[in-house]
Amino acid sequence: MAQKGVQLDREKFCCSICLDLLKDPVATPCGHSYCMNCIKNFWDVEDEKKIHSCPQCRQTFTPRPVLLKNTMLADLVEELKKTGLEAAPADHCYAGPEDVACDVCTGRKLKALKSCLVCLASYCEKHLQPHFESPTFKKHKLVEPSKKLQENICSRHDEVMKMFCRTDQQSICYLCSVDEHKGHDTVSAAAERTERQRELEVSRQNIQQRIQDRQKDVKVLQQEVEAINGSADKAVEDSEKIFTELIRLMEKRRSDVKRQLRSQQDTEVSRVKELQDKLEQEITELKRKDAELKQLSHTEDHTQFLHNYPSLSALSESTDSSSIKIRPLRYFEDVTAAVSEVRDKLQDVLTETWTNILKTVTDVDVLLSEPEPEPKTRADFLKYSCEIKLDPNTAHTWLILSKGNRKATVMIEEDEEEGEEEESYSSHPDRFTRCWQVLSRESLTGRCYWEVEWRRGEVRVAVAYKNISRAGSGDESGFGQNKKSWMLNYQNNRYNFCYNKVQTPVSGPRSSRVGVYLDHRAGILSFYSISKTMTLLHRVQTTFTQPLCAGLGFYYYEATAKFCKVK
Repeated sequence: MAQKGVQLDREKFCCSICLDLLKDPVATPCGHSYCMNCIKNFWDVEDEKKIHSCPQCRQTFTPRPVLLKNTMLADLVEELKKTGLEAAPADHCYAGPEDVACDVCTGRKLKALKSCLVCLASYCEKHLQPHFESPTFKKHKLVEPSKKLQENICSRHDEVMKMFCRTDQQSICYLCSVDEHKGHDTVSAAAERTERQRELEVSRQNIQQRIQDRQKDVKVLQQEVEAINGSADKAVEDSEKIFTELIRLMEKRRSDVKRQLRSQQDTEVSRVKELQDKLEQEITELKRKDAELKQLSHTEDHTQFLHNYPSLSALSESTDSSSIKIRPLRYFEDVTAAVSEVRDKLQDVLTETWTNILKTVTDVDVLLSEPEPEPKTRADFLKYSCEIKLDPNTAHTWLILSKGNRKATVMIEEDEEEGEEEESYSSHPDRFTRCWQVLSRESLTGRCYWEVEWRRGEVRVAVAYKNISRAGSGDESGFGQNKKSWMLNYQNNRYNFCYNKVQTPVSGPRSSRVGVYLDHRAGILSFYSISKTMTLLHRVQTTFTQPLCAGLGFYYYEATAKFCKVK
């Protein structure tokens, strides 16, 4: 109550013009008090009107009152200063509608400086001091001011939700973990945050890579615009010279060719710029998405992080830039040749070749036609199916291949399922010596599709460059542990994709058969779960610099996998 009294006293002794404590206080005839300089300056502005007023009650005075310092009021202000009267906080220190208010302040509340996840309250600078000074609050978690602290409270048990249920994908309190979530896969919110943070960083890396790829594409397109313009300008210049020699007879045809050239030039430039604008828009969106993910990654409140993560982590569909391949033509140079031919054959030949001239202009096509669309159904994929056979010279000595070289098994001497005799093999320089792996005999380019089926234990379905290390460390020769291989594995009822030691958790229906689609030229590698339906598990967009080989890797004894015969 004493504090509130001081607050009221302060308000009584503040000047309503400068909002500070009175300095050389004077009183107007209406009884209101102001700093002498404040009211004088106020009335100086009103001097031209010859009428002076009180800033508070608007009572007018004529003539201008003579003001004298109120010594009693001045002494009282000085005495209050000595006894500890503090100036009022500036208006910007008080909490507005959009601000988080201090939960301790009475009356007009100040802005909160921090929120406490243990107290579930927000504090201004003054009321936050106990958290810094008292050992009682030493282990309390302070975060940026938040209006959503109550969302951290379990509505069922009225306890702080410090745990996360992976089974139901929701934040829970300790009592929930032993009650309705008993037996579920539960971890601390901090642990789940750590895992999601790793996923977030992988997403950011993918975004940043896509930004770089799109920036390269934009640069290529800009170069093509310049090349189109340069070639078109050159063709127009040459055509002008040739048509000048034809005098009046060729005047009309010259104008027609010039118009067609410019029209096609505009068409081609428009096509390129349209795609260029689309890519630049995607770059802007990716940067905005990256900024949102970066901001999310710095969120200190685990619950808020997990609450906002699903809506921010999903990425929009990437613009397919595989069609940005420049047709190896000479742009408009052929038009010049066609016009030269017309010049040589004069009017009669011009009539016969006029159609050819126009066709040559319109045939200029900088970008290749759209490639065949990526397959959508299993029937579409099977059009690109290829028979994969394993290379015995690459198989680790603990692996045994079936007679047809389609199946690999760890330490199994007889194929009970198919009744085929199994073959062992001797030492070879191409053989994997550290990892239980084997590569295909075929080198894969173009569009290819195959399916792998396994049983017993973890199996790694991979593609790799043929020059991947065979005798090096796990990082050098292991599928997915370097820049020369891409790998999808199935372990502990979960899929994971790995490239260059970066693991990406993959969700999808569990199946013992996986389909692999490769478009080498477009840089597309996709993995699908095969059951009654075909579901995309993971898709890679990159640039392959060498032919690839299919690969199988194993981790457990008795694990087996084979390349299926698909129809």
